[in-house]
Amino acid sequence: MKLEVTEARHPLPVKTASPRAKKWLSFYRKLKRNRAAMVGGAIVLFYIVIAILAPMIAPFDPLEIDLGKKLIPPSGEHWMGTDDKGRDIMSRLLYGTRISLTVGFVSVCIGAAIGIILGLVSGYYGKWIDTVIMRIIDVLLAFPGILLALAIISALGPSLGNVMISVGVFSIPTFARIVRGSTLAAKKLEYVDAVRSLGANDFVIIFRHILPNIMSPIIVQGTLRIATAILTAAGLSFLGLGAQPPTPEWGAMLSNGRDFLFTAPHIAMFPGIAISTLVLGFNLFGDGLRDALDPRMKK
Repeated sequence: MKLEVTEARHPLPVKTASPRAKKWLSFYRKLKRNRAAMVGGAIVLFYIVIAILAPMIAPFDPLEIDLGKKLIPPSGEHWMGTDDKGRDIMSRLLYGTRISLTVGFVSVCIGAAIGIILGLVSGYYGKWIDTVIMRIIDVLLAFPGILLALAIISALGPSLGNVMISVGVFSIPTFARIVRGSTLAAKKLEYVDAVRSLGANDFVIIFRHILPNIMSPIIVQGTLRIATAILTAAGLSFLGLGAQPPTPEWGAMLSNGRDFLFTAPHIAMFPGIAISTLVLGFNLFGDGLRDALDPRMKK
């Protein structure tokens, strides 16, 4: 009688996604269901790609003056026409994308960095520290954003760098109030008490445990704030307080084209379309992020 020896077959281990990977996958699925957010994200991505590839796809030098070709309407050679100095509008628009995105991102980073720190300190420590910081924030909020930016840039002087600073300053109160409210709620949770009982100091608790858990509203507000920053920077340049000639900035181009609205409307039309679509893209994408990151928006 032969004894058959059979080998025990063990099923191969199945790799499961980590909790973080599952969280990101769930976030992407929620975002993907929002068609408006996907459209907004596509618009933003389109402009980012244009900004990166501007030197390679721009048909002409954005600063090259050719008075013999001034005020040419859109044509096969100049797809968006030329301005009053014969400069190619399409090339200037492509390079202007870099400037507008840079102003938007840098100014929001300035406002977010200061606002987040003020909000964390105010919400975590409370008492007189909270009172002092919030009264300063209330003073900044007492001025409309564009007026506060005008006051700051009037004191610093017109330049693109000062535009970033002024727009960043008027973004501080928004971030500070959002972070303060989130910190007040987060510091009462059990995991903060557990970390504190283990001997962690305030710096570790604030920046390693509270801040990472309140990033969702910060990310959403930052995305929406970029749109506001781009629009405000364009407005300041339109008034002559931002980028100075011959910098190809969208607001400055729009200001230059207002003198030719009836004879050469394309000079102002294309920068206006660019500003509107980019701001719309950030707003749509920011709204989608808010819905996807909000746990109360589950379907």
